[in-house]
Amino acid sequence: MKIVFMGTPHFAVASLQAICDAGHHVVGVVTVPDRPTGRGLKITYSPVKQYALDHQLPLLQPERLRDPQFLVALQSWQADLFVVVAFRMLPECVWSMPPLGTFNLHASLLPQYRGAAPINWAIINGEQQTGVTTFLLNQHIDQGSILLQESTPITPDDDAATLHDRLADMGSRLVVRTIQGLADASLTPRPQPSCSQLRPAPKIFKPHCAIPWQLDGQAIVNFVRGLSPYPAATMQMLDNKGTLQQLKIYQVAFQPAPHSRVSELLTDGKTYQKVGVSDGYIHILSLQLSGKKRISVTEFLRGYDLTNWKVVM
Repeated sequence: MKIVFMGTPHFAVASLQAICDAGHHVVGVVTVPDRPTGRGLKITYSPVKQYALDHQLPLLQPERLRDPQFLVALQSWQADLFVVVAFRMLPECVWSMPPLGTFNLHASLLPQYRGAAPINWAIINGEQQTGVTTFLLNQHIDQGSILLQESTPITPDDDAATLHDRLADMGSRLVVRTIQGLADASLTPRPQPSCSQLRPAPKIFKPHCAIPWQLDGQAIVNFVRGLSPYPAATMQMLDNKGTLQQLKIYQVAFQPAPHSRVSELLTDGKTYQKVGVSDGYIHILSLQLSGKKRISVTEFLRGYDLTNWKVVM
């Protein structure tokens, strides 16, 4: 079984490692080109590239997936199967190339949460269950026939980081099972079921990260959890000098309570900082000022006097 693996982030590395550990022959790896990142614009490798280099796996980094030179190089590996985890949308000239086709690992229970950010949106929307799916690629994004699925509960303590790691581990095992099932022809692909109400999972950009204070308390908690630690929920405050302060919020708690102090910031100056919402208070537990490091609310209050600070809604 000769396999080409395509992927980019840390989420994909677990699957690549599982394939190698299972003894399958990874004849090549495809990942994104190197990009400058950070303030110093230092060239960095994708986590998948770093794994490939560490394990002496052949590597391709095409700018364009339809580039003739890339297609010739990809064909020269003569793979039986392509495995895709957190990569790019593939053109048909790529996904149709291997005899056994190309399958993708997606971090949701398809058909729900098609898109780039299924882990984040499942938590934001208050789902109590999610999972991983392997499916055959076709010309439509995340709509190919399902091969295998496995589910897991989303606990109240989960955030995007903990769920990411659990699904990466689950997904790596599902990928190996899928490869074996395709190799021995024991898997029968099945069309994705129709659903009257689909919840999408589009990519999340910075403007989407502002905390929606008009929602109820639990919805705000879910919003923060779903974006923690990356890209992180944000809030704006006017300090006592009238300067606009941008904060990233990583952890909050909800205190149900009747009150008439919606949108007000309340604090004892030592142990708590909370914001009034429609059905109670949101306690801010972990945060980061722009240009500073992540700290607890008690550390923040030791360094800043929040008298006359106001939340910008």
